[in-house]
Parts: sequence; structure tokens; C-alpha cells
Amino acid sequence: MLFNSIDFAIFLPIVFILYWFVTNKNLKLQNLLIVAASYLFYGWWDWRFLSLIIFSTLVDYSIGRKLKTEENQTKRKTLLWTSILINLGFLGFFKYFNFFQDNFISAFSFFGSEIKGYSLNIILPVGISFYTFQTLSYTIDVYKKNLEPTTDFIAFSAFVSFFPQLVAGPIERATNLLPQFYKKRTFDYTKAVDGMRQILWGLFKKVVIADNCAQFANEIFNNSENYSGSTLVLGAIFFTFQIYGDFSGYSDIAIGTSRLFGFNLMKNFAFPYFSRNIGEFWRRWHISLNTWFRDYLYIPLGGSRGGTWMKIRNTFIIFLVSGFWHGANWTFIIWGALNAIYFLPLLLTNNNRNHMDTVAKNSLLPTFRELVLILTTFGLTVLAWIFFRAENIGHAVQYILGVFKNPGSFILFSVYLKYKTIIVLLGVFIIIEWLGRDGEYAIENINRISTPIFRYSIYLTIVLLIVWLNSSQQEFIYFQF
Repeated sequence: MLFNSIDFAIFLPIVFILYWFVTNKNLKLQNLLIVAASYLFYGWWDWRFLSLIIFSTLVDYSIGRKLKTEENQTKRKTLLWTSILINLGFLGFFKYFNFFQDNFISAFSFFGSEIKGYSLNIILPVGISFYTFQTLSYTIDVYKKNLEPTTDFIAFSAFVSFFPQLVAGPIERATNLLPQFYKKRTFDYTKAVDGMRQILWGLFKKVVIADNCAQFANEIFNNSENYSGSTLVLGAIFFTFQIYGDFSGYSDIAIGTSRLFGFNLMKNFAFPYFSRNIGEFWRRWHISLNTWFRDYLYIPLGGSRGGTWMKIRNTFIIFLVSGFWHGANWTFIIWGALNAIYFLPLLLTNNNRNHMDTVAKNSLLPTFRELVLILTTFGLTVLAWIFFRAENIGHAVQYILGVFKNPGSFILFSVYLKYKTIIVLLGVFIIIEWLGRDGEYAIENINRISTPIFRYSIYLTIVLLIVWLNSSQQEFIYFQF
């Protein structure tokens, strides 16, 4: 079920009414309703894959209970690895089976041996990368004794399947979200209104920005050999805003929807395209995944505590794994490696923790130096996104080389006139995001506008743009990951 669909527009009010007016007197009933609604939400796409979520829930719930009473360290490690291998086993099969098989066959062919393989027509379950990591966080934290294992199976099921963030995050930690299912929730009008405002902004980012950028990005990338250098640059920029608007838009809708039901999810994006270096960018982009890798992979590997070689090794591991998490294609691995190369100079010079504050804080405009840093970081990010979007490595290289084809086209105004509407929309979007960069999301502080007519005029304008520019109902990009 898509957030930007009529189905969800009907589903959400029904669940909201049942939640606050029918089951509000009983916490267990509220949690049970969330489980039922979440299974309906997920099963709407393909009910067969509900069995994976239910099985994963049963496995990690049972292992958590067992870890509570088991004191033998060897047996505790066995239980932990059972959870890890089962969860990653399912993820690996559905997501990477054909990739590994094809590369295995190619490797033998390279050395002159021909072997036959059997490609499986595997359907990738939506959101499997997200809920797999979410349940793993529970088992790992229970193993480390950072979290008391739950005895409430319904609350745990609701945590695993919570529909607002089930299929594309944020990837919640059990330490944050699970305890919220134990506490009685009371309706908070202010929180609900703020949630609706964030949902509205998320829909704007998805429908107006991402989907319209997608039309041109797809056209340009799919026919890149036919376009001039300036058009290819625009195509890469369109994809850059497509993936940001699409993914951060989903996160905004998920967080806003959660607030309607009295839950607080972690912030997943913090205006990453205003970053002044790659280190800052990765602190602001897909925060829930990057902090997951930091806490459960990077730090256990030694983090930045060892010598230079260990720092380099761990940096490449974290970025390569991040790339591979996104999909079974060498383009994602190159994308991860490229970001590791960007990040290494900062790490080796101990500048990776620079720029922890908001850019141009308490100022309307950035300084010239800040502007240069932002544009440089943005340019490096756009270059990396070309590999992320390309069909294969050859396509990415061909696309980048094509940028330098016909360099005179960069100064032809007619090239940009073709895309004038989306360029204007992006300009307005960037201004709004810049003005709201201190908030949790760009239009959070609109409620401070004292004139109701002006405030509601802004809301109405956003709604009209969503309706007017809703060209086609497109899935969220991260559903495929």
C-alpha cells in the first residue's frame, strides 16, 4: 500500500478512528489493532510475504526470551548467531542469490571453465532490508544486555511490523520504539497537527519534487547517449533530488503518521544537501541506517580507535556494506567505495567531526566559504549518485564521459528552457528547505505564523501543487531495497 495512494487515504482514517475511539481504553487492544493494521498494510502488496515477517518475529521473540535466562556465554553467542544467520539468510536469499550465482559463473568463465547455473525468478519482499535490521537490533541489544527482553508478544509484533515505517524506515532501534508500546498513549492534538503537517510536506517532496524529477531523470539516464553534456548534468541533478525527495518524503510521512498514533520515530534526514563535507553529509543522510552500521558494525570492528590501516579498513567495510545493502549490483558497491574515498581524507586528518552544527546558524545566508563547501560537497554527491542510478558500471562511465561531450551546450539557455518548470520548483524547494533547516522538517515552524489566513494559504498552495502535479502514482525508490 503506497502512502501516495487512494487506498492509504482510506486506510489511515479508519485505523485512526478505531485506534482512538474504539480500542483507546485497552493498551493491548490498541497494540493488537496496530499489528492487524500493519499486516493488512503489508499484505496489500503481497500477502504471501507476511509469513516472513511473522517467522522473523517468532524467531527473535523466542531468542530474546531465551537470552534472558541463559547465562552460559557460549550458548548466548549461539543464540545470537542463530538470529543473525536466520535473518540475514532470508535477506541474502531473496536479495543476493542470483547476484552471487551470476558472479560465481562469470569468475569460472574468466578462467576458462564453463559451469551452468539456474537463475531463480525471485521476488524481493518489500522492506525486507528494513525490518530485518530492525529485529536484529533487538536481538543484539538483548544479547549485550542493553535492553530487557520483552514478554509481551503483541507489543513485540507491533514493534516489528509497525506500518508507518515497515517498508522503508526509519530503521528503529528496539531501545527507542519497543518501550513506547508498553505505555498508555493519550491523544495529543498538538502532536497530531504537527504530524499532519509533516505528512503534507512529505507528500509534497514525493509527489511534486521526486516524481516530477523522476520523469526527466529516467528519460535522460535511459537515453544518455543522445544528450549533450549540460543535459546529462541536469539529469544527474534531477536524480539527486528525486532520491532525496522520494526517500526523505517517505520518512516524513512515516514520522508524521506515527505521531498521529502517539509514537515518536527517530529523525532520518537532516537537510543533507546543505552539508559542508562528506562527513557531515553522512551524518544527515539516512541517519537510521548509518547509525545502525556505526553501532553494530563499525564500532565492533574497532571504529577509529586503531592505527591508520584499521581506520582505512573499517571505513571501506562500512561504506561497501552500505552500498551492498542497497542492492545486488556492482554499481552500488562502486557508489559505496567512492563515498569511502571521499571520506578518508577527513578521517585521516581528524576533520570528520567538523561541522556538527547547522550551517549558517542564526544567519539568513551562508558565508562565501560555506557556500563553496556546500557546492563542492553537493557536486561530489551528484557524481556518486550517477553510479547509484546507472544500470551498470559501463553505463555510469559512459554517462560521466558524456558530460564532457559538447561542453559548449552548458551556456545554451535553450537547454534549460525545456526543464524550466521543474527547475523553478527545485529552486523554490531549496529556498523552503534552507529557511527551515533548523527544524525537524522544513515547514515545521509554519505554525508560528500569527496570521491564520497566510498560514492556511501556504497549506492550501501545497495541497493544490500536490493535486496539480500528481502526474503518476509511482512507488517509492527504496521499496526495491
